[in-house]
Amino acid sequence: MRDPYAVLGVPKSASEKEIKSAFRKLAKAYHPDANANDPKAAARFNEANQAYEILGDKEKRAQFDRGEIDGDGKPKFQGFGGFGGGSGPFGGGGQQGAGASGFDFRSAGRSAQFDADSIFSDIFNQAFKTAGKRPGATPGAGAGAAGGFSAAREASRKGADIEATLSVNLEDIVSDEKIEVQFSSGKRLAIKLPEGVEDGQTIRLRGQGQPAPGPAGQAGDALVRIQILPHDRFKVDGRDLRLDLNVPLRVAIAGGKVPVDTLEGRVNLTIPAWTDSGRTFRLKGKGLTTKIGTRNDLLVTVRIALPEDGDPLRDVLEREVASRTAAE
Repeated sequence: MRDPYAVLGVPKSASEKEIKSAFRKLAKAYHPDANANDPKAAARFNEANQAYEILGDKEKRAQFDRGEIDGDGKPKFQGFGGFGGGSGPFGGGGQQGAGASGFDFRSAGRSAQFDADSIFSDIFNQAFKTAGKRPGATPGAGAGAAGGFSAAREASRKGADIEATLSVNLEDIVSDEKIEVQFSSGKRLAIKLPEGVEDGQTIRLRGQGQPAPGPAGQAGDALVRIQILPHDRFKVDGRDLRLDLNVPLRVAIAGGKVPVDTLEGRVNLTIPAWTDSGRTFRLKGKGLTTKIGTRNDLLVTVRIALPEDGDPLRDVLEREVASRTAAE
């Protein structure tokens, strides 16, 4: 992937607000829903989304700026220290060098299946075998050295991932508050749900899993599977919400304001005179969050409620019904 700063079109000194604004502009311009006939738009959208995953996260951005991860969020191979200067693949003066840390195999033009770890193993094993055959070499020295290298490689392996399922309400999705999740190991983490989170989505928290088995390794990740609970009032329709609203017959005939409960609180909905049952009103920005940081809508469908006992209008209607029955 290209440099995420170049993808979003921002300088390295850009603030969090500038980065978020740049991402939203690109996401709106290249979102697949708005570019159904342009296959390149989906690629641009995914590229912008990947770039924002790096630059929109303080820790990942710092790691990228320090050269610890690449544009895909994967750790960069830093080379082996301690081989000093000189030419050749392990010297600081090599043409493919990665600075003082040694040779950078990522620049060697290999395919995507290039395995630096395997090649290092082959190089060292061959070197140690050769050393074991030299006159005066101690028998078994090569095997011992190779074993030492394997032990070092073993010590640098990643720790185990941990997993948990987090049940959330629709209110949690639109809130800015963090939610605590507990893992079977007893570990607790407070996380903020990403914009546009969906039911069944898994959130990966890098480095929050089990510690590495060796001092040179990386900690595992924490995987949080999101489960969105059913709501007692709202039905989810994509990123919109739907709500059936009981409206008194008197208001449906004469018009008026009716309170509507949203995820953030109560608002008043104006009902025009002579509103039919089944008519739907749209409350903009009262739905669920989207991946580009906007909010969809709440669709309110009117269900006309007949007057209750004691309502003068009910008495009028009952007399009318009785009169018609008697006439028949």
